Amino acid sequence: MSEHSPFTSSHNVFDWLGQFVNLEQGAQPPMRSERMDIIARAAGNPERCAPAIHVAGSKGKGSITAMVSEILARAGKRVARYLSPHIVEYRERITLNDRFFDEAVYVKAGNRLREIADALASPASKEFAELKAVSDGGSPEPTFFELLTLYYFLCAKEAGVDVLAVETGMGGRLDPTNIAQSLVSVISVIELEHTDMLGTTIRAIAGEKAGIIKQGRPVILAEQTHREGKTALEVFAHTARERRAPLYYFPDIAECKNICVSKAGTSWTLIDKTGEFFKAPLCLTIKLPGEVQAFNTSLAILAVRKAYPEIPAETIKRAVAAVSLPARFEKILDNPESTIIIDGAHTDISIKLCAATFTALYGAGGILIFGCAQGKDAEAMARTLIPQFSKIFITTPGTYKVSEPEKVFTTFSNTAGAHSGKIEFIKDTEQAIRTAIAAARTQKLPVLGTGSFYLAAEIRNFVFAGSA
Repeated sequence: MSEHSPFTSSHNVFDWLGQFVNLEQGAQPPMRSERMDIIARAAGNPERCAPAIHVAGSKGKGSITAMVSEILARAGKRVARYLSPHIVEYRERITLNDRFFDEAVYVKAGNRLREIADALASPASKEFAELKAVSDGGSPEPTFFELLTLYYFLCAKEAGVDVLAVETGMGGRLDPTNIAQSLVSVISVIELEHTDMLGTTIRAIAGEKAGIIKQGRPVILAEQTHREGKTALEVFAHTARERRAPLYYFPDIAECKNICVSKAGTSWTLIDKTGEFFKAPLCLTIKLPGEVQAFNTSLAILAVRKAYPEIPAETIKRAVAAVSLPARFEKILDNPESTIIIDGAHTDISIKLCAATFTALYGAGGILIFGCAQGKDAEAMARTLIPQFSKIFITTPGTYKVSEPEKVFTTFSNTAGAHSGKIEFIKDTEQAIRTAIAAARTQKLPVLGTGSFYLAAEIRNFVFAGSA
């Protein structure tokens, strides 16, 4: 039995989790799939409490997971949703569809989680020896994300859910979420990202993402739009063949036609080329602006219909129309003085899509607040963003992730060349937000905040606190 005082709230649980090594904050713990197998086994394998739809990819996986979850919930299923990162508080990562679990669920699962962590940390335990043996000389202690993922499964089991909607944290093959018992896997667009952990080539990164493909289970794959997309497709096709997993490549099976993006959202027609998913085209509308969101939503729809073909088309249409997600091209302020949009784009392709949507809806020459975490391709993003904005404020993307804002500023300035005068560095995040918004109001220009989910969260919190 644990000697600790029992947790009495979900906040107690997340505060306790904060002591563990956190890859999101730049730590480099060992990554071995065997570790999560051992940890889950010690907990009685709560991931087996329900089947899953498992989502990986470089961008869009959070939107896809949210769409999957909402469709399943509208169809009458109790859905445990796992997303990252959070924007306001940690409970956003572990929810009953789009609502928090009852506090009793978080508390009971949290106390069970700590019991398991204590057992895993005991040198006398079998699990401690097993973790030590597979940790490549590193610490056998479970990491933050391993325990957070286990906590998600424990909450799902405690709540008695019917199905799991699971977003990977990073990669796929070695990600702690990969213990999920998938009905269907979904993989979005692949880019060069997390190259220090996943590899420095598209082939290597695709290989890691392909790790979520399960034996005999179908995979829905987004069109691979990266310039090396053919390489990525080859990797996914090879893995699918090896695992006898039916591969559904979006361009081969479906089409998004008549995409219309407005400030209110996105509408389009989804056409099933095969007749396997739908007999008639689906006319769809969502609240999330952006052509990419039409494709993300379509992937989610195809995944759900593959897993649960009985869910009616009308249920699907109503479900996706209801979804809203913070920091996905979210309008957080809209008045005659200023419009502020935030988006968690942080890769080359996603920044291009975000900037294209922003300028199409609000025009070029607006004001940009930008900050990205360490290891992101700031130069590629700078090339896209600099021509589109009249003033750019570079800042720290909050304090949660390791960042090097001075280097990002230098990169943007060097890339801008003769136009470097429009780029300003304000290290303090709140001061940068305040200055950018003041400049926008003076000039009556729209504001885009992007480069990191954590920067988007800082801007959102600042505005919603009434500081703007």
